[in-house]
Amino acid sequence: MFSEGLPFIENFIKDLNASLAELDPVNSLTKTQARWLSFCLMGILVTNKICWSRFYRASLGKYKISALSWMLKGSKIFWEHLLTHSILLILKKFKITSGCLVIDDTDKRRSKKTTKIYKAHKIFNKSTNGYCNGQSIVFLFLVSRQASIPVGFRFFCPDINLQEWEKKDKAWKKEGKKKADRPKAPARDVNCPTKSDLAISLLEEFGKNFPWFNVDSILADALYGSSDLVTRANKIYPKTQFISQLRSNQIVIVKNKKISVSEYFKKYKGVHREITVRGSYKKNVTLYAARLTVKSHGKKRVIIALKYEGEEEYRYLFASELAWGYLDIVECYTLRWLIEVFFQDWKQNEGWGELKLQGVEGSERALILSLLFDYSLFFHPDQLRLIENKLPASTVGSLLRKTRIDAFLQFLGNIISSEDPEIELEKIKESISEIYDLMPSKKHMTGNKLVPIRPVKKLIDNKKIA
Repeated sequence: MFSEGLPFIENFIKDLNASLAELDPVNSLTKTQARWLSFCLMGILVTNKICWSRFYRASLGKYKISALSWMLKGSKIFWEHLLTHSILLILKKFKITSGCLVIDDTDKRRSKKTTKIYKAHKIFNKSTNGYCNGQSIVFLFLVSRQASIPVGFRFFCPDINLQEWEKKDKAWKKEGKKKADRPKAPARDVNCPTKSDLAISLLEEFGKNFPWFNVDSILADALYGSSDLVTRANKIYPKTQFISQLRSNQIVIVKNKKISVSEYFKKYKGVHREITVRGSYKKNVTLYAARLTVKSHGKKRVIIALKYEGEEEYRYLFASELAWGYLDIVECYTLRWLIEVFFQDWKQNEGWGELKLQGVEGSERALILSLLFDYSLFFHPDQLRLIENKLPASTVGSLLRKTRIDAFLQFLGNIISSEDPEIELEKIKESISEIYDLMPSKKHMTGNKLVPIRPVKKLIDNKKIA
């Protein structure tokens, strides 16, 4: 239960509002909007959900469910600025001026029928090797020496018409139809850009909002390793290192001969090296590197065949800038794993994993609320102390366990410090009785009529049965 925001959340909202007002007083939050934002962040902290009915019960009816819902969809909050200025607050607070950007996507599983969930579609479920209904979100994640934070997101939705054409085109190919006899691909729906297009828009947005920020490198997995994306990213951030993965069957050109990456590296025996993983611990790897022209890219890249100790198969990295050392590229790419840690923390501890809201606003604005909560944790005094003293920051889970106790103690403190604690406690008891309804259980038979469970006298007297 909670009655008001904890000091670190109130301070975060206050500083955020000051930053918005500095840009333009018109963009600043009203007192009602600031209170609502603070209330929502406290609701996420206490309930680990973004659900108005949960917030209503946890606050003992402080705000009506309809009022909470209206504020999300109807209030004139400048949502597009909230995320930008929250990021700016953290960059300024910890004096972050450089770092690397990580591109990746994550899925949110939904129920089978989701007509009102924004951009829900059929997605591949890695855990079951099957398909389910859900949402897919492309993220841009910043990794720096001081802190690692999400700095942008986009919801992805596939082009259904294009997908249908691809299925038919595949069938036509099997039938032996020539390309000239097959229908051409339909134009892509502008409302359904590719994940690569979304990633570029995120890089452009970050570059526009923070032109002074020095991006050391851009990291991505194989899905975002296309030549087009690398070229477009280098236009936004010239001379910035782009590191991703190549498929083992991708073609490289060696002395005017075309050969797959895996075939090329089979000729050479890798060397054993020790690398520093994410700046924290050492690990033994086997690697071999070369500067080769990648056919699909049309350019020379640094290509590294990499295998960690205990692994049998090589993975293949490529880097766009040729002047970097091989070990530097490998060690830099280990930072990509940090976005996976964020995904896990975010889904488990910051409300998004239990999102119950519908519509465009229900997804996009609720996601912003969840990220604002993530940013607010940097304002917790314990987290601030650790980061400012260059000590390892605490995990989200451990910080939340402590802050939930703090919220409950503050709730009790407000009762004790009231003019008449006994009357205040009685009011709370009444509120609990009104808000927390007891629901009938189907497990127990009390109140139900049972068929008589006993022998039938006629059958007992029947000599044939006896």
